[in-house]
Amino acid sequence: MYFYEYLFVRTSIFWLLFAGTLGFLFYLEPALLGPWRSVHVHAGVVGFFLNLVFGVAYWMMPRPGQIKQPGLEATTFWTLNLGLSLRVVVEPFPEVFGPAYRDLLALAAFLQLVAMFIFAFAMHRRVVTNEMLWRLRKEREKRQRE
Repeated sequence: MYFYEYLFVRTSIFWLLFAGTLGFLFYLEPALLGPWRSVHVHAGVVGFFLNLVFGVAYWMMPRPGQIKQPGLEATTFWTLNLGLSLRVVVEPFPEVFGPAYRDLLALAAFLQLVAMFIFAFAMHRRVVTNEMLWRLRKEREKRQRE
């Protein structure tokens, strides 16, 4: 497992614990539910689930020709988690951020969306059929003979 794959999985555990703690606090203090509900959902879905999926997919997906994409992995990790962290900090406090509130939330959503597109682009190169693998192997062998 490479560094960013490791970071994705470790970060997913952090967001799982964060979302679980918020859920427990909602039980203790139901008034928190209003401003923190969306943060709780995003921490669970984006923080835990997407980080785990991205990390495991980068690690496990077939890598024809041993394709490694450390730049794409790093960019996906940082844009996803910066966007989520920005959302967690901004969303419960609209009065603190005033007129910039909606712009900051839009930036957070944009960063998360960019991470998803980068991931989709990276997976496009990695997800292949058996036939494609055989074709790539034959092409590689042909180049080695030349």
